[in-house]
Amino acid sequence: MVDSDFKKIEKDLQELKNSQKAQIYQRFFKTGKGQYGEGDKFIGLTVPQQRELAKKYSELSLSDIKKLLQNKIHEYRLTALLILVDQYQKSDRNNQKKIVDYYLAHTRYINNWDLVDLSADKILGDFLRNEDKSIIYKLAKSKDLWERRIAIIATFNFIKNHQFKDALKISESLLKDNHDLIHKAVGWMLREIGKRNQKVLESFLQKHRQTMPRTMLRYAIERFAEKKRKFYLS
Repeated sequence: MVDSDFKKIEKDLQELKNSQKAQIYQRFFKTGKGQYGEGDKFIGLTVPQQRELAKKYSELSLSDIKKLLQNKIHEYRLTALLILVDQYQKSDRNNQKKIVDYYLAHTRYINNWDLVDLSADKILGDFLRNEDKSIIYKLAKSKDLWERRIAIIATFNFIKNHQFKDALKISESLLKDNHDLIHKAVGWMLREIGKRNQKVLESFLQKHRQTMPRTMLRYAIERFAEKKRKFYLS
């Protein structure tokens, strides 16, 4: 595609601006001083709008994707990631490897929970499902909150394919994490395991429920019958 494609997608993004929505997103994604999304900027696009743009610009070059990904505006970064997901899904194995390497080289721009949640399992998780998974164990130990979230959310792909071992190991390694967004992500993945195999989830809970952060436990047992939920919370 031609050089002006970045200008075209930028024009399309800007034309969809909605200042009222932007203000709501600024609060929702905790962009205030000392909050997890401190300094993040929004222009007020919805995810479906960004998906439409990702489809329209699905052949955007990696250099133009990089310009989007490095932008301080949140919706530019999410649109870049949605394009990457689309390109990954249409690629052969060699090109998928390039996209995964690119994704891992740019994790510092994947810096809010929706950016992680809409890309990690679809790119990194999918690629690693039948490969060496040591990179996600490394990410799980990162000082960076978002890299730790990438590690656990990547396992969603394994879980959907009934491979629970790595998700359980990563969950175990994050039990003492001090961030609420990790507690929620781990609890969510445990709940997803439980949807597919409740025995596996309960085995994990019996071992760890006394020491798990409360939010993590609540997320994990959300689908349980009330009596069983009360038992685990007691």
